[in-house]
Amino acid sequence: MVTLKVRKFGNSLGVILPREVVDRLKTKDGEPLFLIEGPDGSYKLTPYDPAFAEKLAKAEKIMGRYRNTLHVLAK
Repeated sequence: MVTLKVRKFGNSLGVILPREVVDRLKTKDGEPLFLIEGPDGSYKLTPYDPAFAEKLAKAEKIMGRYRNTLHVLAK
């Protein structure tokens, strides 16, 4: 468990992530992180965009449906 302290940055509040958390998230300065709320009210901090995962699943479904057409177009 990592304890974070909420601090004031200008008119906003924020937290400073320790180096080991930054390394584990494989993120760096300026990259987005996503705070996802779980069904039980908990939160998860992740570098992966959940909206992108949904879009990718839809794209894979479409590519599966038009597999033969895409194969011909790729030639």
